[in-house]
Amino acid sequence: MSDDLRLPRAAQIFVSFVALLRANGFLVAPEQTTSFLAAIELLGPRSLEHIRQAGLATLAPPPGRRATYDRLFDIHFRGTEAIEQAEGEDEETVRLQEEGRGEDEPPLADEANESGLAAARAEALVERRFAQTPTSDPLRRLSREAAKRLPRRRGHRRRRARSGPFADLRRTLRESVRNDGEVLRLGRMRRRRRPRKILLLIDVSGSMKARTEENMRLAHALMQAAGNVEVFTFGTRLTRVTRALRLKRREQALNAAAFLVSDWDGGTRIGDALQAFLAVPRFGGYARGATVVIVSDGLERGDPATLRDAVAKLSRRAWRVSWLTPLATSPGFRPQTEALIAIQRFVDDLVDGGSSAAVVAHLLSLGTRRAA
Repeated sequence: MSDDLRLPRAAQIFVSFVALLRANGFLVAPEQTTSFLAAIELLGPRSLEHIRQAGLATLAPPPGRRATYDRLFDIHFRGTEAIEQAEGEDEETVRLQEEGRGEDEPPLADEANESGLAAARAEALVERRFAQTPTSDPLRRLSREAAKRLPRRRGHRRRRARSGPFADLRRTLRESVRNDGEVLRLGRMRRRRRPRKILLLIDVSGSMKARTEENMRLAHALMQAAGNVEVFTFGTRLTRVTRALRLKRREQALNAAAFLVSDWDGGTRIGDALQAFLAVPRFGGYARGATVVIVSDGLERGDPATLRDAVAKLSRRAWRVSWLTPLATSPGFRPQTEALIAIQRFVDDLVDGGSSAAVVAHLLSLGTRRAA
């Protein structure tokens, strides 16, 4: 790229603010971004308030989300000066991370869920290191059987078959030439079977602390066994780790994922994270016609209605939605938490996710099931 086309360094902070708005569900067109930069150039600017007003005039946030816009603006431009929240104040936004850790992003709380037993809403940004352990038997089974037993779908291309709903006219005419123009047998075709997309959403909050490492190893094994997989983590942030987990060596892949994810063992805002996922059109497209697997205990500290609405939207896009929770310890499990009760009618499976063996067994069983 030439120097004339490269974005000036001074403009990068304003463009990244627009990207932050999009990640949190604001609809901003490219033309509005250009107008935003032009307005800033016109104003000078002499203060942050000039930049805020330029954004309100050109980016046009909805009146109902003005408070969210102001909050994102303060976090992005003021940094730690804007993080002093009143006690008990809820954080409305979920930050999205994909390409980097976001070292420039300030922590929103000093609290960390050390026990891993209770759900929290506050965000805590921490680093995590994965220990080197041998591959477990369930992960070996997943690698061995995934190609044959993971869900598949009918593709648009066709192949020859002994029987099928489509006539193979080309083969039929070719054989008729060999038989002096007589059609002795009508060739048949059927659609090819292709692997179905898999979307894996992993809860990395403090209440899932005991399962986080093994779930990430399972995600890497699944990524290596089936190419058409997307993996996200969520807690108080939503992070795409697909690119990191594509690395073949497990230790290398997990270290790359650990570098990307900032909200290990922190708070829990499942509904907000799923809403942020659906707000990005490219991410929402990953769920269309896919097998969606959510590994989470469902201990939501946000509004259960937000979680319910997000799962309902997800179920309308996906082929099948499975929620795997460590709380489902028996086949007759009945949800007791408000969040799991709210989403129960929108998921096809609400089953045990408390061990790698249970998760792998469920994944391999999906190939024989149909969407409800």
